[in-house]
Amino acid sequence: LTLPEDEPRKGLDGAALLRQCMRLGLLDESKAKLDYVLAMRVNDLLDRRLQSLVFKLGLAKSIHHARCLIRQRHIRVGGQIVTSPSFMVRVDSEKRIEISPTSPLVNTSRPGRVKRKKQASREKSGGGDDDDV
Repeated sequence: LTLPEDEPRKGLDGAALLRQCMRLGLLDESKAKLDYVLAMRVNDLLDRRLQSLVFKLGLAKSIHHARCLIRQRHIRVGGQIVTSPSFMVRVDSEKRIEISPTSPLVNTSRPGRVKRKKQASREKSGGGDDDDV
């Protein structure tokens, strides 16, 4: 950005930077100039994180709940489970953020870890009483 205008490297590096910013959704097509890159704020970057997008899409009740869902492997992007809340979501991947179908939140056929443990203990204690009768 500080190179002179006639420097060829500025054109190449600037174009790559603009392409990356547009792919991440930080800049619109109408704002494809290096001056707009300098005008970006921290909130523009934070809004593209997976944690923020999960909350904005309504998959989580709060931003903290979104972080827990991501860390506990309930969220996937484009068919892949993502466990990093700081994952920068591209514009084309934003439509493919969803709750994983193998998650106990959606898949009610398989209970969660605690419920399975309680069922196993009940079966173990219930099975012992039947053998004595």
